[in-house]
Amino acid sequence: MNDRIAQQQHSPPHTPEPDRARRANDTVRLSLQEVHALVTCALRQHGFSEPHVNGVADTLVAGERDGCASHGLYRLLGCIGTLKAGKVSRDAVPELHEMAPALLRADAGGGFSQVAYRMALPRLIGKARAQGIAALGINRCVHFSALWADIEPLTDAGLVALACTPSHAWVTPAGGSKPLFGTNPLAFGWPRPRQPAFIFDFATSAVARGEIELHRRAGKPIPEGWGIDADGKPCTDAATVLDHGAMLTFGGHKGAALAAMIELLAGPLIADMTSVDSLAFDAGTRSSPMGGELIIAIDPARFLGEQCEAELARAETLFEAMVGQGARLPSQRRYQARESSLRHGVRIPRSLYDDINALLPRDMA
Repeated sequence: MNDRIAQQQHSPPHTPEPDRARRANDTVRLSLQEVHALVTCALRQHGFSEPHVNGVADTLVAGERDGCASHGLYRLLGCIGTLKAGKVSRDAVPELHEMAPALLRADAGGGFSQVAYRMALPRLIGKARAQGIAALGINRCVHFSALWADIEPLTDAGLVALACTPSHAWVTPAGGSKPLFGTNPLAFGWPRPRQPAFIFDFATSAVARGEIELHRRAGKPIPEGWGIDADGKPCTDAATVLDHGAMLTFGGHKGAALAAMIELLAGPLIADMTSVDSLAFDAGTRSSPMGGELIIAIDPARFLGEQCEAELARAETLFEAMVGQGARLPSQRRYQARESSLRHGVRIPRSLYDDINALLPRDMA
């Protein structure tokens, strides 16, 4: 870490406050090591226990590393804001419960989901390998991250994986005008021999809420089809959609049906909150969503036995056919961004960098 960043970890820069939109176009280049140091310093300053510091920092750095700005460093501001609002525990110790040979429940105790997931992951993998399929329900967790971060450890272990979680009620159902669903992401992963895993992770809303928030920070209009105003009319003003209107699902009624499915799978099925419940719990603090997450892991080796290698090879013909037509595989762009970031570091908006530095103490020694 260079001296400039080391110094700025201890003392935030004292600079004039120019226009935020102009600063958003100014960037700062940081190595991934510098990004990690910046995040861990901020989290420790606010009293998070080391398991929370490590889990949250790794997730935020991974998002920034993979070019997912809406789930990268920007989310640190929300993590700290959620703590200040009293809506997340800084030191919760999760509890694991064996529900059945293939079922595991992790009570996050009101902490961030990463700590509970990391604690449960070895047992989830073990159950999947023993039973062929296993499910993990994470309860009472605060969730801010992309789901691919939960999928990758499972595909790295050679497992097929699914994950979903509700959020806050920000999204209107197709034909509706009031928020009911969350952005309700759904992720899937398929392990590939000698290749990065096939992983998709998308919100059932037209776009992740973080994308709209980044447009608001930058003072830019959002595309049509992302949201509506309080009267249910199409709207391109990010602040209006976020504060008074509603987001839209992708694909109309199809996206709305998937959103409802996720409400059920990661809400009532695991005895946790729906997006409406989560927003009520938030009580206007604009904290990260509180609720549950469902993760399913499947072991191809147990399903297929001696056929496993041949069937995984046959799956490769599907991916080759997709690429052969000029299609881009999901996560391909993310893997490319990862390769670049590992070599060259990342660029973040100056305005975001200043906001994060403002979270750090001025007199740390």
